[in-house]
Amino acid sequence: MISFVVPVYRSAESLAELYHRLLAEFGSTAAGFELIFVEDCGGDRSWHVIQQLAARDARVRGFQMSRNYGQHNALLCGIRAAEGDVVVTLDDDLQHPPEEIPKLLAKLDEGYDVVYGPPEQEQHGLLRDLASQITKLALEGAMGAANARHASALRAFRTRLRDAFADYSSPTVNIDVLLTWATTSFTTVRVRHEARKFGQSGYTPRKLVRHALNMMTGFSTRPLQLASLMGFAFALFGLVILGYVLIRWLLQGSAVPGFAFLASIITVFSGAQLLALGIIGEYLARMHFRTMDRPPYVVREKTGESSS
Repeated sequence: MISFVVPVYRSAESLAELYHRLLAEFGSTAAGFELIFVEDCGGDRSWHVIQQLAARDARVRGFQMSRNYGQHNALLCGIRAAEGDVVVTLDDDLQHPPEEIPKLLAKLDEGYDVVYGPPEQEQHGLLRDLASQITKLALEGAMGAANARHASALRAFRTRLRDAFADYSSPTVNIDVLLTWATTSFTTVRVRHEARKFGQSGYTPRKLVRHALNMMTGFSTRPLQLASLMGFAFALFGLVILGYVLIRWLLQGSAVPGFAFLASIITVFSGAQLLALGIIGEYLARMHFRTMDRPPYVVREKTGESSS
């Protein structure tokens, strides 16, 4: 059975069409399917639509978050509830055509554990595309360059992979990173990407950049390594300046004159120290939030019945 997991945020207009297109594509498959909507407290009529679809079709299930937790937190909720052998995640805005999903499933049948469906041509704006690239660069430290470069919200993977993060409880969630805890068998297949038909994306460039920062400090040690390299570079720079001062004193019998020179050196080194402390502080903040044992999500209401 295939489990389709769809995080929902202010998409009441597109859910019915998404359901009907999935039904047309997979309704007659022998393995069967289930459709799990996770409504991330968007404040529109999305939950009402999900309840209607669940009442009409037993294969539809819904979860409503108690507040807005974010796309990946909602995905984690749906993935943990999935009962199929394969999980397919896709957005609620119909930019990922359900008709393209068989391409991912065919690739999965070749023996891979995770298949991404990056778009042949993205249909976002310039700022959104730029922010997406920043997010992928942030993921490289945790996923590897090749995997992060092709990461997409349209993904298919074997359900058993979730065992690797069954006990994960941090409020900072990234499904792509969590999947790397279970496997290194990733591949991609290019799919059609359609323009958004309804509403506006909940991901603004600002949110994507913030998400990238969360990924860098939550799942990667590269910022700490950068701080170490920066400290080493400035230490060498300091030794060079010290050598210049000593040589000038030995040759000319006088120190380097000028308050501006002294002030600029102090400013450079102070700025480097503060930046390194800021990076360390971000990691300490992540550790603090994890010790608070905050859950990644809380479900307010469910609709539809599990087959088990």
